Parts: sequence; C-alpha cells; structure tokens
Amino acid sequence: MKEDTKIIHKGRDPKSNHGIINPPVYHASTIAWGSVEEMKYRRDHRWEPGVYTYGRHGTPTHDALEEAFAAISGGYRSVAVASGLAAINAAMLAYLKQGDHILMVDCVYGPARNFCDNIVGRFGVETTYYDPKIGAGIKDLIRENTKIVYVEAPGSLTFDMQDIPAIAEEAHKAGCVVIMDDTWSAGIYFKPFENGVDVCAMAATKYIVGHSDVMMGLITTTEEQWAKVRPSAAALGANSGPDDVYLTLRGLRTLKVRLDRHMETGIKLAKWLQARPEVDRVLHPALPEHPGHDIWKRDFTGASGLFSFVLKDEFPESRINAMLDGMELYAMGASWGGFESLIMPANPAGNRTAVEWTDKGQLIRIHAGLEDPEDLIEDLQQGFNRLNGND
Repeated sequence: MKEDTKIIHKGRDPKSNHGIINPPVYHASTIAWGSVEEMKYRRDHRWEPGVYTYGRHGTPTHDALEEAFAAISGGYRSVAVASGLAAINAAMLAYLKQGDHILMVDCVYGPARNFCDNIVGRFGVETTYYDPKIGAGIKDLIRENTKIVYVEAPGSLTFDMQDIPAIAEEAHKAGCVVIMDDTWSAGIYFKPFENGVDVCAMAATKYIVGHSDVMMGLITTTEEQWAKVRPSAAALGANSGPDDVYLTLRGLRTLKVRLDRHMETGIKLAKWLQARPEVDRVLHPALPEHPGHDIWKRDFTGASGLFSFVLKDEFPESRINAMLDGMELYAMGASWGGFESLIMPANPAGNRTAVEWTDKGQLIRIHAGLEDPEDLIEDLQQGFNRLNGND
C-alpha cells in the first residue's frame, strides 16, 4: 500500500463501526471490567491496541490515530499525548536518570533546550550541545554515561541540516538511543526509522492537525524501544483528549495534499525573497544555495512551508516593525502548520551555545499557508515598501 493510500485508509475499520467511515469519539475515564480475571488480563496487556483499562491510557479513538500514524511514518507503534513538547519530554524521560548525559543538537526547538537545562538539569542530568554539521564526528562527544543523542532537522529557526544516518550509526555503536523531532516533515518527507532513528517525537499540532485549533503530540518508536517509551508517556499523565484526537485524525487524511501545496508555495516565496535587495540570505533547505541542501536532497523527498530569511543589517527596528505590523495576509504567530500564513521576527543567538549565531540582520520566519502565492507575494511586497520607508 503506497503512502497516499495509507493516509486515507489506515486507522479506519467501518465494518466494526456499523459502516461509519470515520472512527467514533469515545469519551471515557472509567472502563468497567467484567471480572477479576478480565481486570488482570487488561492490566497485563494495557499497552496493546484494543485493550482498555482507564481513559488516560487511551480509547478506540486513540488507537485509530496511533495506528494510522505509525503506518505512515514507518514506526512500530505511536502514542498520542497532549502536545509536541509533552512528546519530547516523555520520550527523553524514558531513558534518563541522575548522572546521565544527553547530546543535543544546538539548533533544537527552544522549549526542548529549556527542558534539558532547567528541568532534568536540576536532577543531575547533563546536556552537551553540538554543532548540527557534526555528522559522524558525534563519536568524539559520546561519553560512557551518554544515553540520548537528540537530532532535529531542519533545525528550529535556522533550518540547519544534519547527517542523521551518520550520527545514528555512531550513536548505536556506543549504545545510545537516537531521538528525533520530525515536526517539519510531519513524517511524510523524511522517514526517521529508515535513517537510524529509534524514537520520533513531534508536534502533531502543526501540519498533521493543519487547522490551528488543536494541541497534540505523537511519539513513535521502533519495536525495540516501545516498551520503554509507552509507560513513560503514561506516567507523565499528559494524555490527549478524544475530541482532539478525532480532529487530529481528520487532519491526517488531507495531510499529503496540504503539505504538497505548502511546499510549492514556500519554495516560490523563498525564491522571490532571494531576489530582493533587502534580503541577505534565505534559509530554506530546498534551495541549492542552502548549506545543507545536499543532505536534504539525499534524505528528504520534499519540504514543508516553514523557512526563514535574514534581512541586511541596515534597517532600524522601527522600519522592521512597520513591515511586520502592517501585514494583511500573514498573521504574526508561533504555532505554524495551519492553513494560514504566518510571519514573525526571531533571534537565534540566545539559544545557541555550540555554534555562535553571527548574522547581524534581523531573522524573519515565514510559514507559507494555503493562500494564493501571488497574493502572499504582494503582501510581502507591500511589507518591503514599509521597510524602505515608502509607506
């Protein structure tokens, strides 16, 4: 079954639901057992699909989403949690104890860095941030107590690419688990488990939901890692509600067609921005000029609609603010992946410790939505007019 067909058909069983196409929403906290023997059986098999013990551990609605996404991403099983950050935290906590060490890519999502520095860091877990370009050189940073090698590609804000197969090979030689944030590709344009990843944690809030209205995280693992990760997710209590799971599953059905449109528009905007005299550089892995383009071309089958560009260092803050404040089609917001386009200023410098961010101009991140690209370009054109004081 090819990917587009899996997206439509996995996680559905109309014959078991009176012919109803979409899985129904099961609201549950208490789940009754018919006997002590049944109670014991369900508790012993509580992480298996179709076995239900308590609402926090999932319902048939959860099973539908988890089955579908595991099939699409190529993993063994998935578990839905309350947010992308909950997915990241639960995945890491499955492996950590006092005295352990994490190798974390320097361009990681900011809240994941905060979790390492200010949460597990308080309990004796040390984190070393490494250069995204390190590749097989990661072996020189692995210690005896290193438990996790964490990757994210492209990196947050700056879209650094990583040689994940090379990193995973060295990590596995040393007995480390490789955890990846694959939110940017949504499990479609990159296949983590074909490239050496053991655990994939992502914000389904973004492209999978696709409508800017649900918080959702998904953790997917290999068969070997499932027994560690699934209890960790349950122990944190960050379960997802069935209504949100249902909306996530509905978004999943149109994921591929939306992603293809996001990609097409994003590349068109990126190329247009490259030609602007106000722009110093565009950070988009699909562009041949991007430093990690060769890795993207080798490992990825497409690009989503999220990228950044850096302005030349000649515009005062007041002009940049005028450019952004006056946008009509680009909302200013952080949670990308929905149908609408977004724009926001950002400064990576505060979240870099292994590799200094040296660009002097303002970095601006764009999420290309599903609007007509010509209208989006016109809105950017008006923004540059304001930037140049021609408003």
